[in-house]
Amino acid sequence: MPPQEDTDQLVEVTRRLIEALPRAGNPRLLVVGGAASLEVAPGVTLLASGHLPQEWFAIATSHAKALEVLKASDINWTYFSPAGFFEPGERTGKFRLGTESLIVDNKGLSRISMEDYAIAMADELERPAHERARFTIGY
Repeated sequence: MPPQEDTDQLVEVTRRLIEALPRAGNPRLLVVGGAASLEVAPGVTLLASGHLPQEWFAIATSHAKALEVLKASDINWTYFSPAGFFEPGERTGKFRLGTESLIVDNKGLSRISMEDYAIAMADELERPAHERARFTIGY
């Protein structure tokens, strides 16, 4: 079960990371984000759609707030949103990347294995393609 209380600590931690990054000498912050701020229809996020289970609402809202804090910052950041279902599975190396819309398969499911997510994250770290931007993944 996701946390229900104090989820906005995520926002405060994001602010602190933004402040610390230049002092630490790091040129970039790569963030594992949430999927609920992705669009499921033009102008409608998963969070606003009414399809997100209530128990995920608090942490999803905090992830969306943290993304806005990053967007307003002057650091070099990347926010990597997983698919709707992010679970252990197989490393296939076959996935699609996107930017602001939830990626779904031909059955309407949004999913990615942790193993394929890790591949895409390492690729982004080694060959930046989404600086000062969000990207997402799915099958």
